[in-house]
Amino acid sequence: MKSSRRKLAAVAAGVGIAPLVTVVLPATSAFAHGYVSSPPSRQAQCAQRVVQCGQIQWEPQSVEGPKGLKSCSGGNGRFSDLDDDSKAWRATSVGQSVTFNWTFTARHSTRNYEYFLNGKSLGVFKGQSSSHTVNLGGVTGRQKVLAVWNIADTGNAFYACVDLQVQ
Repeated sequence: MKSSRRKLAAVAAGVGIAPLVTVVLPATSAFAHGYVSSPPSRQAQCAQRVVQCGQIQWEPQSVEGPKGLKSCSGGNGRFSDLDDDSKAWRATSVGQSVTFNWTFTARHSTRNYEYFLNGKSLGVFKGQSSSHTVNLGGVTGRQKVLAVWNIADTGNAFYACVDLQVQ
């Protein structure tokens, strides 16, 4: 009899606590996957609170959209701050080549990585490497590179813009 009461009390306590745990625990994004962390992309700067940019500060890895876009936000209206060139984005000083490093919070099968400057391709990298060295083709001054991680088994890609000061 005591055993039955204890079991009933334990079940009742669990039922009472479960809703509280659901409310108190932080939610995680279902779209959390990857972004350029070095040099710091715009979403990395948002996450570090270098620039005020809304929701992206909590999920820099979530800039996902259909393949083939050329926007920093990946076409995601929630992250449109990333498309705003008038914000005080910090530019990293680099030479004529730069190595981009991706940080992943969830792995996907990779089709390739692409890098663009002024709409022109700087290179395509296949394989699972998360680090790519890109030649900037002789440009100088302030530049914005679009980095794209194309996923192999979906129609989506992850987008990141990186502001550079090219010497």
